[in-house]
Amino acid sequence: METTYPSELTEEQWNHIKGLIPQRKSRGGPRTLDMKAVVNGIMYIVVGGGQWRMLPKDYPNWKSVYHYFRIWRDNGVWKDIHDRLRVLVRQKAGKHKHATGGCLDSQSVKASEYSGIRGFDAGKKVNGKKRHILVDTMGLILALLITSASVQDRDGARTLLSRLEGFCKKMRVIWVDGGYRGELIEWVGAKFRFCLRVVLRSEGSKGFEVLPYRWIVERTLAWLGKNRRLSKDYERLNSSSEAMVHIAMIRLMLRRLA
Repeated sequence: METTYPSELTEEQWNHIKGLIPQRKSRGGPRTLDMKAVVNGIMYIVVGGGQWRMLPKDYPNWKSVYHYFRIWRDNGVWKDIHDRLRVLVRQKAGKHKHATGGCLDSQSVKASEYSGIRGFDAGKKVNGKKRHILVDTMGLILALLITSASVQDRDGARTLLSRLEGFCKKMRVIWVDGGYRGELIEWVGAKFRFCLRVVLRSEGSKGFEVLPYRWIVERTLAWLGKNRRLSKDYERLNSSSEAMVHIAMIRLMLRRLA
């Protein structure tokens, strides 16, 4: 069937994740909703940036679509799908499923008046939230943390790195900018098997400069910005913000796989 909106998944893309969608509970009646239509409705919200209540009639009722977004957010389904697809994309590129190098950075974004906890980033002059992300050398997200924009990069990085899971067990080096210098580097050296390597601009350089490795994470942040729901932070819960980022990356990785 021909897609209605550009955000919708093709049949080939859907085949990569339909087996990862949770089955209906044993109790209750049979599932009546088309799960592909539900997922496409969620993709429409993330890419198009609209409100849940304004979901087009082409999709199931917005309450049903939001219900599955919320349930899968709370059950960790979005993160699980995201992590599984990252492995497939890396393997398709001929890389080991566990990355040995990564790039760490943060992005402050404005938050809507309905957003939950937020703060002011004095450096970026942004009142909102901050996305701390660790990516591999392909730009795929390994770890994600949403905080108030007032949280310092070093503090956010410490929290994010403390939550790293087994898929980072082969990590040996993480490239960062100058904002992560200081006690954080010593803390990482004492606690982990990898090290932080600071990449700075050349002395006396003016204007734009492509910095080794750091451009990788900047490109990932630019990918996220192509989804209008992520142009600002509209979510009351940080868990919803993280789910939106994971969904945006799921769509990107499905396009690479298919």
